[in-house]
Amino acid sequence: MAPFTERTPRVIAARRLHRRRDRDETGLFLAEGPQAVREALAAGAVKELFATDEARRRHPDLTAGATAVTEGAVAALAETVAPQGLVAVCHQRAVRLDAALDGRPRLVAVLAEIRDPGNAGTILRTADAAGAGAVIFAGDAVDPYNGKCVRASAGSVFHTDVVRDGDPVRVVDRLRAAGLAVLAATGYGDTDLDDLADAGGLAAPTAWLFGSEAHGLPPALLDRADRRVRVPLYGRAESLNLAAAAAVCLYTSARALRRPNPPRP
Repeated sequence: MAPFTERTPRVIAARRLHRRRDRDETGLFLAEGPQAVREALAAGAVKELFATDEARRRHPDLTAGATAVTEGAVAALAETVAPQGLVAVCHQRAVRLDAALDGRPRLVAVLAEIRDPGNAGTILRTADAAGAGAVIFAGDAVDPYNGKCVRASAGSVFHTDVVRDGDPVRVVDRLRAAGLAVLAATGYGDTDLDDLADAGGLAAPTAWLFGSEAHGLPPALLDRADRRVRVPLYGRAESLNLAAAAAVCLYTSARALRRPNPPRP
């Protein structure tokens, strides 16, 4: 059978998944490139895989049963400048907040009103690496299945419970009810992260709240947090960007949570 082109109906249908509306209606999204496809296959998330002849030669371990497509079809499906010949249509994981918390995660990242997909995907990747049990996209946040967000997550979108909830205040209240300390990351915090860690304040299960780089966290969430925490700056930089600050916070928590309990006197 001849390879599908950009005008083949199945390719056209897949291309519509560039739009959030179509992703929401179908529960599907696109993942491109060998790394993302490998993670999607391992997670059992792939509905259909499109591959060029060149990609099939280079990645025979990934492309058994793939649908053959032309370079033009992949260019239509991909969002990168130099696509690598592999694009998968994947099933979203519809994880509800209560279900994610039933697993009693010890570390959670909440992306509150974060609209930048690159930052969101990078934080998702970092949270996965730090061992977070869930990443919650709260309020009017970017779609975690946005193409740029998926690419920035480097496969972590397939590893971690990804939750979407439109009410960030309810999210915070539910996190606290589940027994997690809720910490708001803010450059104007009255608690120093290092001081908090040294005092043992990160030894309990923790949810970190991260707001948009432009506007920070909404006041309603700052008011509900147990502490407002700032990352200390020891050099002359004015600030850290959002993804870097989130990495420092999440890894500081991860290290504290891995420490054995001190012996009792």
